[in-house]
Amino acid sequence: MVEGISNSDFTDLVKIIQQRYGYDFTNYAVASLKRRFIRFMAYKHINGIFELKHRLLNETHFFQEMVQYITVNVTEMFRDPSFYKALREQVLPRLASYPNIKIWHAGCASGEEVYSMAILLEEAGLMDRCRIYATDMNAANLKKAEEGKVTLKEMKDYTYNYIQSGGLHDFSGYYTAYADHVIIQPALKRNIIFFQHNLVTDQVFNEFQLICCRNVFIYFNKTLQERVVKLFYESLTSLGYLALGLKESLLYNEERVKFEPVNAANKIFRRKT
Repeated sequence: MVEGISNSDFTDLVKIIQQRYGYDFTNYAVASLKRRFIRFMAYKHINGIFELKHRLLNETHFFQEMVQYITVNVTEMFRDPSFYKALREQVLPRLASYPNIKIWHAGCASGEEVYSMAILLEEAGLMDRCRIYATDMNAANLKKAEEGKVTLKEMKDYTYNYIQSGGLHDFSGYYTAYADHVIIQPALKRNIIFFQHNLVTDQVFNEFQLICCRNVFIYFNKTLQERVVKLFYESLTSLGYLALGLKESLLYNEERVKFEPVNAANKIFRRKT
């Protein structure tokens, strides 16, 4: 197993990926991306950097498998229940004043948090006038998210999260259970659009009242974080909301002056103008 990747080899890998396939990992957090490269090499039983470079240069399907592996983010339904409770109490009542509501879930991973948002909107009576745009750079993530298939063993924790978030109904009513998995009820999917969007290279594509990008910034360096926050600012309506992960912050971001905290503990911000 490869123990580490030198900085020069890391730079070469990033350059190969960018030039050969158009994916730009230049401003990802180096230590985090190195760990993901190493784990992928172990997963594929690759003996060294030379073999990895060779396969990246010559095997398109190998690259597709690699990019899907290294861009998978762990998520769960109603992750950080206090965040969803804050959305219920502080954000959704404001969104209710709009005739049409647009929400962007950026970096939606396998969709658990998208469906959590759909449940909140359903319980607030807002789902029928809302459109959720759920995006990710990873096509495999999007396919899984669109299926709405969740491992059955996860549902005990998800039910607890839902209750802690202030859930209003029996959580089991939102899915159909099978032997080893559940399927999210089709009604929750009715106003969700899943499609590919790369935060690193793609631009503004709509205007939103709420953008959720939770636990994605931790993989970006400062330069990329600032670019993405600028993209979010330009994508928000005046007084629109931005939600980050609990371990993420705008504190050292030059764009922070354009936002004000709504709930600092749960990392919910609002565009000033």
